[in-house]
Amino acid sequence: MPEGALSYELHKLTARLDRAADGLLREHADVSYPRFLALFAVRQGAENQRALARWLRQSEPSTSRMVGVLAEAGWLEVSRTPGTGNRHQLKLTGAGSRLVATCAELLENRFSELVAQAGIHYDRYLESTRRLLVQLDENQQPARSKRGNT
Repeated sequence: MPEGALSYELHKLTARLDRAADGLLREHADVSYPRFLALFAVRQGAENQRALARWLRQSEPSTSRMVGVLAEAGWLEVSRTPGTGNRHQLKLTGAGSRLVATCAELLENRFSELVAQAGIHYDRYLESTRRLLVQLDENQQPARSKRGNT
């Protein structure tokens, strides 16, 4: 990837945003960005550990450790559903829901400030980002189908 190319700049931006988000959440909410992402994924519909691992794009053992930490902190309820083997259902606790809402608001406010400071129109940036995400999802659809048929 050549330095200065759009793809390079986007990867660099993403890495810096992730670091900034981690610092912001640690300072103001006493939670790391990866832990927030796990809780956010549960709010977005990752109902069990396997779905959470896929959402986070990490191994199931790593996800299991994360789930244990989040449950111990009182942010996540973990239960085993009879008849589903070793599957663990996940649900945010009240404290977990409040933490996700607080963190999401912190991140959104900080990002919208950054966009404004850069002189970028927020709604246009949001629309372009959504279009790229839709296109990326559409481009990955055949790859998922092919893997399922082998």
